[in-house]
Amino acid sequence: MIKGINRTIIEVTETENTYYERALLVLRPEYAAVQRELLEREAKKMLNNMNAPSAIKRWHSVFYWFVRLGAAAVSGSAITFLLIKML
Repeated sequence: MIKGINRTIIEVTETENTYYERALLVLRPEYAAVQRELLEREAKKMLNNMNAPSAIKRWHSVFYWFVRLGAAAVSGSAITFLLIKML
């Protein structure tokens, strides 16, 4: 329990998510009496559907473009080299 909070909190330790180890979810007061198993199942489902944090997405996007442009540069220079050798 987090000190100073008078709300119901669910802690999900097995998130089955690549990026998140554990999650603390604050329940709305009207759902505090719902079965804990149902709440944990819904919390895990929500965490599984979460995407990567934006910084990770951005890094993968930048890396992807560097690889793609690098491959284009290498193939372009190889074609140019072969064409010069043929002439």
